[in-house]
Amino acid sequence: MNEFNNRIAAQRQVLQLVNRRKWEKEELLGLSSKAIERWISVNRIDPESRLVELVKTASAKLFFLANKSQEQISEDYKMISKEIAVISQTIEQEIG
Repeated sequence: MNEFNNRIAAQRQVLQLVNRRKWEKEELLGLSSKAIERWISVNRIDPESRLVELVKTASAKLFFLANKSQEQISEDYKMISKEIAVISQTIEQEIG
């Protein structure tokens, strides 16, 4: 259960960091590919931007953790959790 809570906390952190910026139309509402694509489209964000790249990377890594959360915590799980923390810090710097 702790891994689940950690993953949810990481998702919330990414969303809160991204949404510190006042977006033109709509905040980022989730980290699914559909939610990210909608956010990009509605706010007319460059899909090649560094921020979009970071958000998509965080999303993919969190998806990996979701699939691994039923298993014993592996070294990959720990490593990717640390990578998500670094991505969050980079998003914070990107937002300013």
